[in-house]
Amino acid sequence: MLHVTEGGIGTIFLGASGIPIKRLEMTLNKEAADGWTLVFQFVEQKRFMLFWKREAVIITLAR
Repeated sequence: MLHVTEGGIGTIFLGASGIPIKRLEMTLNKEAADGWTLVFQFVEQKRFMLFWKREAVIITLAR
């Protein structure tokens, strides 16, 4: 299971910075090269430092 979150600094200064697509893509490509395949993913929102919400992608892999 992988957990990729948006940046905390961008969340504080911009209100939301979004999921880091390039980092997510690099992580999935690395795992795919090792023989893993994407089975399931979902986006969750969590409270971040009392005032902001921060998104994270939870990815489940299988061989």
